[in-house]
Amino acid sequence: MTKSDTERAREALKRLPEETNYGSVSAFKDVYLPRSHLKAMDLNTQLVTGMRGAGKTFWWSALQDPQVRQLVGLSPGCSALSGDTVVKTGFGFESRSDDYPGPDVLARLMTDYAPRMVWRTVVARHLAPQNHPLRQKSSWRERVAWTDSDPEAFDELLGRSDRELDLQSLNFLILFDALDRSAQDWKGMYRAIRGLLQTGLDMRSYTRLRVKIFLRSDQIDETLVADFPDASKILSSSVELSWPRRELYGLLWHCLANDDDHGEWFRRTLGGQWNRLGPDWDHAFHIPRELAEEDRQRVKFHALSGPYMGTNHRRGYPYSWIPTHLGDSEGRAGPRSFLAALKTAAYDTEDRRLDHRHALHYESIKYGVQKASEIRVREIREDHPWIHRVLQPLEGASVPVEFGDIRERWRRKKVLKTLEEDIEREEIKLPPRHMEDGPRGIREDLEAAGVFQRLHDGRVNIPDIFRVGYGLRRKGGVKPVR
Repeated sequence: MTKSDTERAREALKRLPEETNYGSVSAFKDVYLPRSHLKAMDLNTQLVTGMRGAGKTFWWSALQDPQVRQLVGLSPGCSALSGDTVVKTGFGFESRSDDYPGPDVLARLMTDYAPRMVWRTVVARHLAPQNHPLRQKSSWRERVAWTDSDPEAFDELLGRSDRELDLQSLNFLILFDALDRSAQDWKGMYRAIRGLLQTGLDMRSYTRLRVKIFLRSDQIDETLVADFPDASKILSSSVELSWPRRELYGLLWHCLANDDDHGEWFRRTLGGQWNRLGPDWDHAFHIPRELAEEDRQRVKFHALSGPYMGTNHRRGYPYSWIPTHLGDSEGRAGPRSFLAALKTAAYDTEDRRLDHRHALHYESIKYGVQKASEIRVREIREDHPWIHRVLQPLEGASVPVEFGDIRERWRRKKVLKTLEEDIEREEIKLPPRHMEDGPRGIREDLEAAGVFQRLHDGRVNIPDIFRVGYGLRRKGGVKPVR
């Protein structure tokens, strides 16, 4: 690449979506549908799981847009999904009291009624015509009481709605997300999820009525949420929103090639046949099939980053190094962390290595991983405050580390004792599930969350995406954030 090409590529990398914005759709060029997500978009896929940042809330939001549904429906494997599909929301991160109860109202309702009854009411509320008795109820408590007291009228409402939709060749889809907001503890959340899965199973008997439930991977405990007849019918057909390495780079090409100012140049530079997403979307393009192949991706990305993560091959290769160092203990890296690392690396290269012959310097890429780790730490504080409490005292330790050393740090700083007191005062939402088992139980929960990795010799490793942000060290690794 010429110097001007390098500067142009770096400028486009600086314009990658902000890490906080991957989840809102403002234009078709914001919509990237990985092949591995196609089945999750199918109308008949009722349960979709994924790690934090995998895209659950993104699709919960995006599928509410009829033009996005049309776009997704054009892809092979998304049976029956179209712009004409009627879509409503049954629960989510936004407050929509007319569509579904808020978290506090929901918690109280599920104390007095079976959770399945509450979710059935949400479904019925969306299907009821304006003159229906359910529409005359002014509060969610009155509406749930109606569903609970008259199951025959409920069945009649859904049956009639299904027949009318079938006559019009329309499908009706209700989206559920952010179930961690449905309760203050794991027991309450599991009850809510169990009731919702039961409701999803009920909907399978209808021709045109469907639900799509987005859950974090750690919210599925089959012994607690699937102990009802035929639960396997939902669980066995669930789809995980995964981001293999080729899809992360596919997302990168999608963002760069659809950039308002540099997209045309990038499409020429990357090569291949770029087809428009649809006839009405002149400025949004599919990535060519060949750019989904890892060998081709590696060559194209190394033109931006250089071939090595140092002066030679011993430090690794950027194409594989970046996703590896952004992954959790199961190797799962999310799009938010990936884009944030590259965007930060582009700014840092410009600030400190302006004359570098590649758009990204390898030291700047390492700095980008540091910043992505800081983002992940903020997410942990939001999602799992207890994880933040038990990781903070490990600052300064070197990994891999004997678990006995971790346990001793927790004991000296009274971490578990303080955590128990905060749980009793209800200051910690969704505390560790195996708290009663002491340090061993905490370790088990951290392993389930992808934060701790148990090595073959019993020691604990912590992936860089967490290690760096919490100030832990590793010989030869990315420097921790100070």
